[in-house]
Amino acid sequence: MTLPIDPSQIDPDDIGAKQTTLEMDHEDAVEHVREVFTDAGFGIPVEFSPSELLNEKVDADRDPYYVLGACNPSVADRALEASDGELGALFPCNVVVWEEESGRQRVYHVSIMRIARLVGIAPDDDEMEDIVAETGELVDTAFENL
Repeated sequence: MTLPIDPSQIDPDDIGAKQTTLEMDHEDAVEHVREVFTDAGFGIPVEFSPSELLNEKVDADRDPYYVLGACNPSVADRALEASDGELGALFPCNVVVWEEESGRQRVYHVSIMRIARLVGIAPDDDEMEDIVAETGELVDTAFENL
């Protein structure tokens, strides 16, 4: 299968990639990220540890890795409306925290709103541009406070 776009040509800004490093243990980092994103206007309706699941099910020996599914309900509602419901397949907006080494955690996020526009799930119109801008501001606020 040939991809319709060349991933190596995508600028991280095109997908709203954000990342930072926190100098703290994994559990403290997960709690800190949860609090900061909540303070920035997100709820966290879903969270799970792929590393725990994989270590248990397939003896993967993975370092701590945690996913926080963040959602701003009013923005999510607008995004569903703007995309005729299709954007929901990418919900929630995930923020991941993984242990690079003991006491050092990577926090990473990409914008599902930007990705949805890039691949044609969401329209390329003014309403979606406003949604992308609003979610971008919320994520920027969160990352500034991490």
